[in-house]
Amino acid sequence: MLRCCRAAAAIAAGCAPGSPRGRRGLAMAKSKFEYVRDFEADDTVLPNCWIVVRLDGRNFHRFSEQHEFKKPNDDRALHLMTKCAQTVMEELEDIAIAYGQSDEYSFVFKKKSRWFKRRASKFMTHVVSQFSSSYVFYWKDYFKDQQLLYPPGFDGRIVLYPSNQNLKDYLSWRQADCHINNLYNTVFWMLVQRSGLTPVQAQERLRGTLAGDKNEILFSEFNINYNNEPLMFRKGTVLIWQKFNEVITKKIKLPKEEEEKEVEVTRTKTKVVPLHCDIIGDQFWEEYPEILAEDS
Repeated sequence: MLRCCRAAAAIAAGCAPGSPRGRRGLAMAKSKFEYVRDFEADDTVLPNCWIVVRLDGRNFHRFSEQHEFKKPNDDRALHLMTKCAQTVMEELEDIAIAYGQSDEYSFVFKKKSRWFKRRASKFMTHVVSQFSSSYVFYWKDYFKDQQLLYPPGFDGRIVLYPSNQNLKDYLSWRQADCHINNLYNTVFWMLVQRSGLTPVQAQERLRGTLAGDKNEILFSEFNINYNNEPLMFRKGTVLIWQKFNEVITKKIKLPKEEEEKEVEVTRTKTKVVPLHCDIIGDQFWEEYPEILAEDS
């Protein structure tokens, strides 16, 4: 709309928008109020750094209770989060990898990305707005008859990581956090749901316990081997780009042929694929070296 208004102003001045006279006309048309643009802060992020936008649900403890999320994990909510993250990656193709768990997702933009002139506010607002609108849009696909009682909220932050190792350590930190939180929540809710403890009693029971203690409680009291829990719960979700071949049928007219013939054509495309795997060790990065490649 703004471009249309400017073009109309140029035409009204009797010159085309792209012509020298048009440019002079636009310069002359500036209002005395445009000085306020000088108050805008420069938020261009440093070059040659990985740009990480981490998004978190706002007050999602209350949101999950009011929408009756299953405890300790609701696969519907996790799949919805992943769908929203896939939508963000498909819209902003400069994202090299994303990682999510619980009510958070981290989006990693390429080191050499020039999107939005590397303005931090643009990166953050595009990610958060696309994710939030997708959450509402796809809600019914995952929660069926469960009504969305009120709009969810998400906040975002931006962190820059100058080296590949810094980025790998960041993602390792988020996955380690996923494991710690999920192990605690799994034991906590078993104590509440199956042992009849109150939330306060369950907290007291787990106070000061280590990972080995929690695993022992799960196995000895509930016959649960934590290592057999779904990988999505224990490891979170990694989103990467993967190439695949798509076979389509096209009608073409061959030389010296009067009628069109149907032929199969193979074309290579890329899509966002969710993985539930370990990203702390070296195996993942050795298997997908293109993620950290300088020319990716």
